[in-house]
Amino acid sequence: TCNLQLFDPTWFAKDNVNLCRKLQKQQRYKKERKMTRESRAFMDFLKLGGRVRMEDLTRDLIRRYLRKGIPILTGLSSTFLYRSARETGEVFDDLKGKPSGHFVVLCGYDKKTKHVRIADPFGRNPYSPTLKYEVHIDRVICSILLGAYTYDANFLIIRPKDQSRAM
Repeated sequence: TCNLQLFDPTWFAKDNVNLCRKLQKQQRYKKERKMTRESRAFMDFLKLGGRVRMEDLTRDLIRRYLRKGIPILTGLSSTFLYRSARETGEVFDDLKGKPSGHFVVLCGYDKKTKHVRIADPFGRNPYSPTLKYEVHIDRVICSILLGAYTYDANFLIIRPKDQSRAM
């Protein structure tokens, strides 16, 4: 994760920090509805056996999984990814709008062009009517990092439990 609104970097300095307990304690001070909802979702994820790591989001990190055929579910800034106007609800408005977040699946990598293949459920994306397209890896990284602004900067690897320790 790169979500500094939800996770403090010091929580990841030691292996024995109980993230559920930290998130629970943090809720006493941060009572915004979005923060509470996200905290609870992460606590549920952790209680079900999920793991959260804080690691630099680099080209190598993304390629590590995509080269092995492991897709990545990620939240990001769709405003930055699409280079679209900010939004007010469903309306694009470059003056009154706010950045929007969105989830996509990173599902391939072209070493020669340094493009990431994206599966995007948004049918009106500006890249392709087929819901799959390629974008340069640097734009993808920036979009994920800027997703922190909208609470969407998540990077989720889903694997069977017996494979989860191998990476």
